[in-house]
Amino acid sequence: MALSRKKKPPEAAQAMRKQPVQDRAQRTIETIFDATAQIVDEQGEAQLTTNKIAERAGFSIGTLYQYFPTKEAILLAMIHRGRRKVMDEMQAMLVKSVAEGADPERVVRERIRVLIEAFGAGGPFKRSLIRLAWRMDHHENIMQAMREGAEHIAVALAQVESPGLRVPNAAGIFVLTRAVMGTIRSASLEESSLLGTRQFEDELVRLVWGMLRA
Repeated sequence: MALSRKKKPPEAAQAMRKQPVQDRAQRTIETIFDATAQIVDEQGEAQLTTNKIAERAGFSIGTLYQYFPTKEAILLAMIHRGRRKVMDEMQAMLVKSVAEGADPERVVRERIRVLIEAFGAGGPFKRSLIRLAWRMDHHENIMQAMREGAEHIAVALAQVESPGLRVPNAAGIFVLTRAVMGTIRSASLEESSLLGTRQFEDELVRLVWGMLRA
């Protein structure tokens, strides 16, 4: 009896039928994303259909299907784009902070704040879309984003000159990223009222700073 192979999760880029190249195509994709976000936020994921998305976007269903075969493909592409944007912005922020010799604790707080906003409290998606992203995105994609973020942190901390700061090893980085993102994920899925509060941010900063201090 042959063993069945576990299917790999589709990448966002593979989920799209056609990659936008021209400005007009880019605007079409943005309009589809905006329409999808509005429907999810107003009516919930269960009411989301490709017909509703096309109608809200002002396109024919055929135009939508030129780019996306299913509503899931649209959502995956939105998740991928949102996460990529956040990762790039945080990387640029880290580079700038290190170059300016910013206070390490301030750097930690700024990064925590961006993570909370992007993956919990609001950010590129509204909260309903963030919760949807946590539920439907694939574990491998999330882990890849965490690994990339961890590498950025390690490189940045290695360049910070502070006698009271230790550069965490691989185990430390692993624990830090999972602790922070796991907490934000739980708060998002549980719709915690702590999201967006200074108390929530402070506790995460204490957690990270406590591990980074020698």
